[in-house]
Amino acid sequence: MYIRMRHRVQVTQNQVVTVGDVAQVVGERAIRIACMKQPIHHVTVEDQNRIIIDVMSVIALLKKVHPELDLQTVGSPQTILQVEMKTSVMKPVYFFLIWLLLFIGAGLAIMNFHEDVSMLQVHQALFTRITGNEKAKPLLLQIPYSIGLGLGMIIFFNHLFKKRINEEPSPLEVEMFNYQQAMDQYVILHENKESETKINGR
Repeated sequence: MYIRMRHRVQVTQNQVVTVGDVAQVVGERAIRIACMKQPIHHVTVEDQNRIIIDVMSVIALLKKVHPELDLQTVGSPQTILQVEMKTSVMKPVYFFLIWLLLFIGAGLAIMNFHEDVSMLQVHQALFTRITGNEKAKPLLLQIPYSIGLGLGMIIFFNHLFKKRINEEPSPLEVEMFNYQQAMDQYVILHENKESETKINGR
């Protein structure tokens, strides 16, 4: 029988996690179904928000129930259980406060950048060179520049609200993926509990 651990699985509080939840199992149908139904962990409050299930725990459990099985593992040796926490009633307030903080921060960053590079003076100089006239507020350049700045950010992040422009991941999504991979590696290396209590479902 072949076992391949899933990378990440979403679970809920008090859920009884089975072998089929954390791994793909290939083998004779009757035995495979019986193995997939075997409980391997019971999610409790003490588990917090991440749990590591090691393939050795799965093998030990299945060998205990079916000692005659010849088990072969493929792929990652661990599965990360991500516990879905209860939604807080303050979530909309937190969302608004974070959005406001990011909006103000992004606006200040853009304005400070433009002030540092003297963008107004650059626009004035360009307007004078192109038209031959001097103008304190060269809106003919500033308006298209402002529109282009917004469009450039949309293209860079590859999203317009929830709609994706094309199938390529945005730089932000790539960075978030790399961050998640690094977090997973850290959790696996530093929080991997190889206790036999997981085999019995605690």
